[in-house]
Amino acid sequence: MFSLEQKTAVITGAAKGIGQAIASLFSRQGADVHILDLDEESGKRTADEILTNGYSATFHRANVTDQKEILELFRQIFDQKKRLDILVNNAGVAAIGKLENTKEEDFDRVLAVNVKGVYNCSLAAVELMKKNGGGVILNMASIAGMVGIADRLAYSASKGAVVSMTYSIARDYLDDNIRCNSISPARVHTPFVDGYLKQHYPGREKEMFDVLSKTQPIGRMGEPEEIAALALYLCSEEAAFITGSNFPIDGGFTTLKV
Repeated sequence: MFSLEQKTAVITGAAKGIGQAIASLFSRQGADVHILDLDEESGKRTADEILTNGYSATFHRANVTDQKEILELFRQIFDQKKRLDILVNNAGVAAIGKLENTKEEDFDRVLAVNVKGVYNCSLAAVELMKKNGGGVILNMASIAGMVGIADRLAYSASKGAVVSMTYSIARDYLDDNIRCNSISPARVHTPFVDGYLKQHYPGREKEMFDVLSKTQPIGRMGEPEEIAALALYLCSEEAAFITGSNFPIDGGFTTLKV
């Protein structure tokens, strides 16, 4: 079950965190993984680790906000592999602030990566997936796109857009055998969280980590590997009947929080 043998998968933002976990798991399940990220050092290290373990991975330095670059890169991957089966739109950035203290440049940056990046990569993928008779697009959204999160105006706006784009893509490409779904995690323990705590709570990292963990009804943050496991299912043939759906994976945050 959940085999990705002979599948070509492109995963954006896969140098670290959730994307890295997805790339590693997909490769172990047989996929030929292509890692897209601006972080060249971490991206190459992730690809090298996958290769060292005997699986297939290639790193590509890429800016998801640059449509021309993305279209060309996807065509290169397709020309080399002769197919594109899976796209995971995981690349994303965040900004802290409510309406009054969100700077215009931060708002533009978040939407450029989180929304335009999904648009650019999905546009590139759909053209190629049609050529091999279908495929799967999986978008990384967030519970911030579903419920109100304090001080996350730009991020919440971007992730709400990702969920809506997921529904549109799923409906528009039913006849092309292209499925599209999204995952909406709550807090997940990634390098981003560690960096945030170090920047904003120096010397109090452990204390604040515990505070943030307890905001999840289940009592802890998620782990990247747990998100990757759901991603694997949704991109596998076992999920062939699932499209146009958003899946919260949030330790009960959206339904059990008091």
